[in-house]
Amino acid sequence: MILNASGGIEVVATAQGAQAVEVIRRERPDVVLLDIRMPDVDGLTVLRQIQELPAPPHVAMLTTFDTDEYVLTALRSGASGFLLKDTEPEQLAQLVRTLAAGGVVMSPKASRALLRGHPGAGAPQDADVARVGLLSERERDVLVLVASGLSNADIGTRLHLSAGTVKDHVSSILTKLRVTSRVQAALLAERAGLLGRGGDDATRGDG
Repeated sequence: MILNASGGIEVVATAQGAQAVEVIRRERPDVVLLDIRMPDVDGLTVLRQIQELPAPPHVAMLTTFDTDEYVLTALRSGASGFLLKDTEPEQLAQLVRTLAAGGVVMSPKASRALLRGHPGAGAPQDADVARVGLLSERERDVLVLVASGLSNADIGTRLHLSAGTVKDHVSSILTKLRVTSRVQAALLAERAGLLGRGGDDATRGDG
């Protein structure tokens, strides 16, 4: 009801558990909101099956988080983010649009809990976080905006860069951080403390 009432968004289907993959294959949505826990099959199984589809949709996991220990696995399995089930209705439509544009969506409250809930995840000197030091200043600017959920086009507008240049920066970031998705890069940015940076220093325009 919330999404259908929002301009530019059409809910093409809803499905339970095991039916979800077939419905997604038939309807070919741009975005899927997937419950991480369902009655007959867990969301991680459905997520892996979705990722095997040709041109899979962007998937965000829905979670209560206080009892879900599977969020990291979901992100590593290709999810584009995670949302708490109590996300404010007025925020939900914007988050779906962000997903459709290729951005990352992560509930700030949930991401903080994720770091607290996994011992060592916030250690500033672990090997994964140390790789953030390999990034150039411009790549760090791009990473901060990736972690804020912006698409390549939005990042380009913010930094006065072409979409192709942003894409090249993102590819370089993923390679240097040894991760395979924007969400994994965003988590490293948070662990490295980059998300406490102000936005003003990420507006310099160069190639």
